[in-house]
Amino acid sequence: MIEAPLFRLYRPWTPFITQGVCRMAFVILGIRHEVTGAPMLEPGAVVANHSSWLDIFALNACKRVYFVSKSEVADWPGIGLLAKITGTVFIRRNPREARAQTAVFERRLLIGHRLLFFPEGSSTDGMRVLNFKSTLFQAFFSKALCHRLYVQPVSVIYDAPADVDPRFYGWWGDMSFAEHLMQVLGARRQGRVRVIYHPPLKVDDFPGRKALAADAEAQVRAGMPADRRGG
Repeated sequence: MIEAPLFRLYRPWTPFITQGVCRMAFVILGIRHEVTGAPMLEPGAVVANHSSWLDIFALNACKRVYFVSKSEVADWPGIGLLAKITGTVFIRRNPREARAQTAVFERRLLIGHRLLFFPEGSSTDGMRVLNFKSTLFQAFFSKALCHRLYVQPVSVIYDAPADVDPRFYGWWGDMSFAEHLMQVLGARRQGRVRVIYHPPLKVDDFPGRKALAADAEAQVRAGMPADRRGG
């Protein structure tokens, strides 16, 4: 807690602590965590499909990142406090605030933070990928950033335990976090999560946010099993 007042946005320790906690979480849960490909070394952001609260652990365990989340999460019991402590960027999905959000992104990216967000805008049951919303990609096209940044698409795949609903790890709609957490903790056997890192995309190779979002979406879909690539 003393890190924020001393270092403000730089957070020299938080990413390492968060990564360690997330790796240990999979050991405790008994869920296999498999990684294909390599997290990028270039400055920029990571984008992934979103199907569970477990995504936060799966992606933080691989790479030291700062999540971008909808503002309501800040008020969620437990999760909200954890998100604040770990330096999450909270945003309101309001087009009228797009300029202010871009400024926040710029500040974070210019000091070297790698951001991670879910362009689908909502979580799913893990059996599909929703169309990527391009709004947040606009921040990468500012004059101060576009020539130096990359965006890395990532596919996150959950394989349920044998003889269990394949949507077992999915958390979506009005599902209760507490109930789903207890369901996962109470499983007699666990499955696995696969994280696939695709080649990073250089921002200034694209004419605009829509083209960049479309390419990132295509790579994420391609990394999913054939029966999970639809919308």
